[in-house]
Amino acid sequence: MSPTVHEVRNAIRVATSRFEREFGASFTKEELQAICEALEVDVDGGGRPSTTRMRRLIRAQVGIAESPEAADDSSFRKAELQAIADGVGASSEP
Repeated sequence: MSPTVHEVRNAIRVATSRFEREFGASFTKEELQAICEALEVDVDGGGRPSTTRMRRLIRAQVGIAESPEAADDSSFRKAELQAIADGVGASSEP
């Protein structure tokens, strides 16, 4: 049986040194920053980058989109989460 979206998100959290969550929840801004760091994505800027920008950069970095400009900025879908998990070296197997 394939892992659930919640299990894949938690595997990504663990791979980026974040805490697992007992309930399903989208990534926080801090978790997105940790994913960007793990993928060696330069988020630019002096302050905290927006969640929209980080999602776009992550999608481009793992090959979901051709460029950040062409990337969707919505929450990640299961197939996208699996690509991200592969990119950060996460294991979502029980």
